[in-house]
Amino acid sequence: MTNLDTRSTMDAETGRRQARKARRRKRLGYVGIYAILGLFAIAMVFPFVYMFFTALKDSSDVFTYPPRVLPYEPQTLEVDGEPLPLFQIEAVDGGDLREMVLVESGVEAGLFAAEDDLETTIAVPLEFAADTGRTVSVDGEALPVFTVTFAGETEDLVLVRGTAVGRFVDPDDSTVEGFAVVRTAQATERVTARWSNYSEVLGIRDFDKAITNTVLITLLVMAGSLFTSIMGGYAFARMEFPGRDPLFVGYLGSIMIPFVVLIIPLFQIVVALDWNNTIAALVWPFVYTAYGTFLMRQFFVSIPKDLEEAAFMDGASRWRILWTIFVPLSWPAVATLAVFQFLYAWNSFIWPLVVIDAGNTESFVLTLALSILGGQGADQPQLIFAGVAMAVVIPLVVFAMAQRYFVENVASSGIK
Repeated sequence: MTNLDTRSTMDAETGRRQARKARRRKRLGYVGIYAILGLFAIAMVFPFVYMFFTALKDSSDVFTYPPRVLPYEPQTLEVDGEPLPLFQIEAVDGGDLREMVLVESGVEAGLFAAEDDLETTIAVPLEFAADTGRTVSVDGEALPVFTVTFAGETEDLVLVRGTAVGRFVDPDDSTVEGFAVVRTAQATERVTARWSNYSEVLGIRDFDKAITNTVLITLLVMAGSLFTSIMGGYAFARMEFPGRDPLFVGYLGSIMIPFVVLIIPLFQIVVALDWNNTIAALVWPFVYTAYGTFLMRQFFVSIPKDLEEAAFMDGASRWRILWTIFVPLSWPAVATLAVFQFLYAWNSFIWPLVVIDAGNTESFVLTLALSILGGQGADQPQLIFAGVAMAVVIPLVVFAMAQRYFVENVASSGIK
């Protein structure tokens, strides 16, 4: 009995160890999966983060190398009523870096280096250098040697070439000064946000008008396509009439026709109706969508007929059945179609480019305004990013609000 008990105990302990190992492997597997998914998520989100932060920078910060994500702004200090930029400069008499203001540019200076290391140079004003009359030969060129007294040290250095530096002064003690090449001097910066970039973009060639037009057109297209798709989907799903199925197949087949094939005949129709250069040309052709009708029909077909028959027995009309029973049960389809139509109308570019003249800013949409902004603001990328950010943020909000409807099941919602 003792041997049997011992063996059972050992088997139980072995089983527990194996179970712990299995749990550890499972946890490690989850950690690996989430780590990989996290890396992909960061890679996808980073361009948007960089875009939003770049829209808050000034032009000088955009071209900083290496690039930085957060927006920085040079700090200034008001001296004698004039704002002067602050820099981190080492004082002439030596010591740590301190904040100084630039008071003079173009001070005559030279790039000096040690005789045994001509690659490492420092910029020193010529007023701190005395010519020794001696020269050294470098690649067949005679370079003069100067005695340089700078930053508390005196040393014989070779003048590699001439340059110009800026004179900096400590704002708290005007007797303390420093010198450095202005272009490469370390500016004192702080994280900031230039929200004025957005107002500046809105003032470029009626950009605000383009946003207003885009919102109006998008809402009209979305509302119109939802109405026609719901009506058509219900008719094809629940109403019996001659030729219904062949008509639906033909209507559905129009999805296979590329839009570029329809541009010329559609444009001719718009011109014949005198809608060219108007918002009507951007709305009416897109309030009828075969895809939307197909989507709503498929949802309506899946709704149990018992609900409709019970409503008929209670005396409800088809109109009331559609809007009080079918539509509330089809919110996932309605939300999906609304988002698709919203994104299509919001991002439409080819058709507005055809029917809206470049000079008619009163009927401009956001995509056309962005294309012009890309040319006008080529030297100011932060303005382009600000315009793109305004164009992206609204679709992101709409998608975030409607995404939960994408995974709902209409039939189970109807039973509940």
